[in-house]
Amino acid sequence: MSDISTPLAVRDVKALDRTGGDTFTSVLLIKRLAERPTKTGNPFLAVELGDKTGSFTVNCFSDNPAFEFFKGLKEGAIVRLEAKVDYYQNRLSPRLLRAEQITADQLSGSALMANLVETAPEDVEALWTEFHSHIAAIGHADLRATVQAVFEEIGEQFRNSPAAVAMHHAYRHGLLEHTVHMARAGRALFPLYPEIDADLALAGILVHDTGKVIEYQGDLVTSRSRRGILQGHVVLGYQLVRKAGLKAKLNADLLERLEHIVLSHQGELEWGAAVIAATPEAVFVAKIDDLDAKMGMVQKLLRQAGEHDEFSDKHLGLNAQLLLKKPVK
Repeated sequence: MSDISTPLAVRDVKALDRTGGDTFTSVLLIKRLAERPTKTGNPFLAVELGDKTGSFTVNCFSDNPAFEFFKGLKEGAIVRLEAKVDYYQNRLSPRLLRAEQITADQLSGSALMANLVETAPEDVEALWTEFHSHIAAIGHADLRATVQAVFEEIGEQFRNSPAAVAMHHAYRHGLLEHTVHMARAGRALFPLYPEIDADLALAGILVHDTGKVIEYQGDLVTSRSRRGILQGHVVLGYQLVRKAGLKAKLNADLLERLEHIVLSHQGELEWGAAVIAATPEAVFVAKIDDLDAKMGMVQKLLRQAGEHDEFSDKHLGLNAQLLLKKPVK
């Protein structure tokens, strides 16, 4: 039996005995809150609760007192809950016993508050320093000036922004981490593909997701902004890059090619690309983007795996359950 006086992180809850009905307390963020109908038409709330170690969903039906409690809250609210371990279709889905809202001020400076906010696992200062070294590595002066102009406008936002709401690198500094990883991969692969203009491709990597600093908003929980919903990060990034390129007097051909990388980097129209990649550099950036996004999903699943977990839950981005155990050698 767990000690309910000590709040447990999600990873610790998942380590409890699945069959013992352990009772636990946790302090968690409301990450997603959606009202849905049952098969009979009655409403219920699907509430995703989590911290930096993982998340789980609880369903609150209209006859449960917790239904009105959660209905009065918003995504990003902090709750202290007491619940019993339960699983539904092999997924953790605890039965709520009690829940109360607490404020960020009440947790200010505490380990519980620090545990709520997921951040990039790498040192942020080192990532930021490395990021600027990749800008400096762009040999073409006007391309380099264009990239510098973009980050003169959005630098601090970019440093702190997540790379997604949920799918990959969806945590504070995640966008910086994702972009640096792509720059490392791109520069390692340039010698294999001499057809690629390395300066143009590296510039494209560094600016490809810059629209996300406008698309996403929120401190504890990320959501899409009005402009993010109405325009999307591909168009927003194109606007940032075009403005910077004109300011840097980048020639028309290079500016069009750099804009094309931003417009096509999502890879497929159904994934959000404005156009399909149609230059060597755009194809290169789109594929590296997809690689690092997928590996970011893998890395997070491995970080959040419980000691005894063999497989993860099915991940939407990977369309598979991930085998979590290391190879036997």
